[in-house]
Amino acid sequence: MFVFMGITLTPKVSSHIQVLARKRVREYQASIKVGSHRIPFLCSHIPPPCLFLLLPSFPFHPVLPQVSSHLQVLAKRKSREIQSKLKDQVSKDKALQTVANLSSAQIVSASVMKPQTSFPPPVRYWPGPVPGQPGHSQDIKPFAQPPYTTLPAPVPPPISYEALPPPRPAAIAAPVWQDRTISSAKLRLLEFSAFMETQRDREMHKHLFVHIGPSNPVYSDPVLESIDVRQIYDKFSEKKGGLKELYEKGPHNAFFLVKFWADLSSEVEEGSDAFYLVSSQYSGTENITISVSTKVCSFGKQVVEKVETEYAHLEGGKYVFRIHRSPMCEYMINFIHKLKHLPEKYMMNSVLENFTILQVVSNRETQETLLCIAFVFEVSTSEHGAQYHVYRLVND
Repeated sequence: MFVFMGITLTPKVSSHIQVLARKRVREYQASIKVGSHRIPFLCSHIPPPCLFLLLPSFPFHPVLPQVSSHLQVLAKRKSREIQSKLKDQVSKDKALQTVANLSSAQIVSASVMKPQTSFPPPVRYWPGPVPGQPGHSQDIKPFAQPPYTTLPAPVPPPISYEALPPPRPAAIAAPVWQDRTISSAKLRLLEFSAFMETQRDREMHKHLFVHIGPSNPVYSDPVLESIDVRQIYDKFSEKKGGLKELYEKGPHNAFFLVKFWADLSSEVEEGSDAFYLVSSQYSGTENITISVSTKVCSFGKQVVEKVETEYAHLEGGKYVFRIHRSPMCEYMINFIHKLKHLPEKYMMNSVLENFTILQVVSNRETQETLLCIAFVFEVSTSEHGAQYHVYRLVND
């Protein structure tokens, strides 16, 4: 007999209780969902007669050892299924986020959308294993023997002891001087100079204030640097025919800026018998008549303009335009004299900062702009005299 909580149980009653307990467990197993709760194993050390008394007050019913083991297997299987679904959802969320961050061009690109598994693994150039990359862990240097037998070894460059000039491209739309000199599609500046001539001992002496000499560019020469034309609008007249209006009309490839370092080291005194002259030479592709307008501006205002006309001369299969020894205007002569009387060069540069010249070469018949050159100035400090630098004017 068993005594529990003051109640005496005979063997028959105890056997009957065991039968009822097993029946109750089977019914409970049929009604519950496996995997939602972990059922604790409580009946391994409790006498069988006590099971029936514990059932009404416990949320979880006792199970036999064989049943408990089976439930644990089912619970683990259910847990794996839930984790697999969660991983699939996380992968979908990551993929959706990746696509949302791609641009339209990247989404359409075949390199993004095509699977990459068909390509062989790339040759690595860093030591040590790389995650997700098969192959050897040794350091593969550039041009070393690759680990793939299908890739040929690199061919060593031929031995050369002389620097070979770069070959000319097979098809070039523009001639060599375009983008490297002051030139447009129809006209090129060959030479420009402003100078003074004096006679000493029956000999003429020439002093160059500014000078752009002839050049023979090659394709290996660098192209001209660019400057935003809007940065210099305020240094030139904004009236009709000014730099801004001309640039908006175009063509844009005809506009240039020249920075001159002028040589004012001449010792000729004011009032002496000296000649102040300007010469320029152009080469074109058409037999036309050109009009050359030279505008002098001070503090962005036009103060004087000189207009000249020149006809084409056929020379060596090209049309050449020459303006030779054209007299400098009185305004420029007086300006040079006053500038030279300043005691210091920094004072001269302060004056020249607000002094500019705009030269426009156009087709006299059609008024088409062939070349437009903006000149700005400083005083040269070099022992080599006048110098210059050319920029292309752009509107970026």
